[in-house]
Formats: sequence, structure tokens, C-alpha cells
Amino acid sequence: MSAYIHAIGTAVPEYKIDQQQTVEFMIDALELDDREARKLRVLYRATGIQSRHSVIPDYGTNVDNFSFYPKKKNLEPFPAIHSRMKLYEKSALSLAEKAINDLKINSAKLKSATHLITVSCTGMYAPGLDIQLVQKLGLNSDIRRTAINFMGCYAAFNAIKAADAICASDENAKVLVLCLELCTIHFQKSTEEDHLLSGALFSDGAAALWMSNQAPDEGPYLEAKRFYCDLFLDGKQEMAWHIGDHGFEMRLTSYVPALIQKGITELTHKLLEGHHINRHEIEHYAIHPGGKRILEVIEKELELTKEDNAAAYEVLSKYGNMSSPTVLFVLKNILDRLKKENNGQHILSFAFGPGLTLESMLLEIHYE
Repeated sequence: MSAYIHAIGTAVPEYKIDQQQTVEFMIDALELDDREARKLRVLYRATGIQSRHSVIPDYGTNVDNFSFYPKKKNLEPFPAIHSRMKLYEKSALSLAEKAINDLKINSAKLKSATHLITVSCTGMYAPGLDIQLVQKLGLNSDIRRTAINFMGCYAAFNAIKAADAICASDENAKVLVLCLELCTIHFQKSTEEDHLLSGALFSDGAAALWMSNQAPDEGPYLEAKRFYCDLFLDGKQEMAWHIGDHGFEMRLTSYVPALIQKGITELTHKLLEGHHINRHEIEHYAIHPGGKRILEVIEKELELTKEDNAAAYEVLSKYGNMSSPTVLFVLKNILDRLKKENNGQHILSFAFGPGLTLESMLLEIHYE
């Protein structure tokens, strides 16, 4: 029994911060000298990011107007984990509702959802976002709820796979998936390479999708055809999340792109084998833009052009890396551009995260 993605909705917080504004905030907060400041500006320019969004306005304003951090350039006393989780809880529901509204599904259909899957690695509280959504959206109180937490950038794939399995086991299933990350609340005041890199890349956003095993009456929509996941345990220490006293600390080294380059061809082969299609027949690519260098090494290894990867570059430029929702932003970018002549074509999608985990997915486009 096939599962279909009917719609994808996306949302970002109201505060849009130019990348050059963010780097100046970081230079002040880290108290960098001129040489260190120049190096950080080079890093920020090299990301391919023009702007990012945050629930915290402070990154784009002057110290006198700070609302989350102390009104001092060095940000002391630096906010502890408690303050960050309070901000997550305060901000999550409205952003989640905004993404779900962007699905453009009428209220009656939304309330028919049988399953709710929520995804996040940047905040936690209980009763959680899932229960808040049941109450806010008027969903049935007996809806079956699943929370996927702390998996990072590839977690949307696990949510889609869970929804696919639900649809395969229940012909009446209607699954609402919500991925939400507030990465910017976890800025670390540290000059370690990992923290500088994550500070240059990560941002806030949310994405929702609606899945069932009943094809919608009109297109475009996507059919989940095949999934394949692998672990590159050599990279276990290269990407990780840990909870520290001042937020969730991301470990992300410059070695990650090389590891992905090493494994991407075999990952693609194993996804497509037995499906009677080779990678040269794929028309569309939805690659999680974990960083500009990751996109470049995949292009080199799979013989893609930047035009093949245009959706990922556009999302990276406008929004940065939002962790789990990001690949859904890329898929929506593609979905919104489809025409009837794309019927029957395929989308190859990838995402990567702690482990080092490599996820892949093949989708078929329907637009009768």
C-alpha cells in the first residue's frame, strides 16, 4: 500500500537577520581581536547564506535593545539552559501552527488526522508540543502521538518513514507531521571550531506535511517509493549534540563533508537497486543543505550540476540550516514548481546527521 505526501507547509520566525549582522553580533559576543574578526567574517561569507531567521531579535539589533541576552556586549551573565528551554516552550506552538496553516488544509480535514508525529532536537518540555497542538487545532484527543527527538538534521526522514509505515498498516490513516527547530537559542559563547561553524550555519524554522495512503484528487503530490539509511561510524565523533549548562552544544567538524562524499555513491546505489532506475534518470534532487561544502561534494561525487541542486542552494541562502525542517523546505521548493509534464518523474532526497547517519529517499511525482 503506497503512502502519499499531499502537501508541505513551512514557516520561519518573524526576525529575519542578515548574515553580516549576525557575524558582527558574534564578534562582539566573543570579544574577538581584529585578526580573529577577519577570519570569522570570511567563514560567514563562505557559507552561502544571505539571511537566517530566529525567535531572538538580538542577533540583528544593538545591545541596548536586547530582549533575551543581557544588555552587555559580552552577554554576561550568559543564559543558562533553563532560560533557553523557557524560550523554546514560549515560541514553539505559534511557529508550529504557522507551518500547519501553510499546508492549506481545511479545518475538517485537519481534524480527521489519526496520527500526529512531532520532531525536534532543540527543545523539550512536557506536556509537550504534541499535546499543545491537539488542543490548539482541535484534534481528536485519542489521536495517536509519536515524538521523534534529538536526531538532528535527518529526523524528517524518520518521521516520513514512520508515517509511511503507519499508512501501510492502516488504510484509514491520516498522518500530520511537524518538524520544528529553534537552533539559534543554543548559541555558545565559545571560539572552538565546532561552535564557530554551528553559529555560522544554524537557524530556526518549522515544516509540516500531510500523508495518507489515499491519493489526493489533484496534483501535484508525492508518492514515497523507497528509503535507505546507513551509518558511517567512522564519523561518530564528527557530528553530535550534547546538553551543556548553557544550551545544547553542537559538535560539527569540517571533516563531515569528506565523510559524506565517501559514502554518498554507495548510499545512492543501495537506495535505487531493485527499483529499475539509475541515478542518471533522476530529474529532481532534494538534498539537505547542511552546508555549502556538503552540497559541493555531493555534486562532484554524483556528477550533478549546481542547477540540479538549485532548490537546496536557494533554501540555504534564504534560511540557513534549520536542522530537521530544512529538507522539507527543499522538497516544498520543488513541489511548488512542478507542472503536469513532471508527472511520473522522480525526486532523490538526502539528509545527514549524528552517527554519522546518511538517509536517502526516492519519491515519485504525480500530477495527472
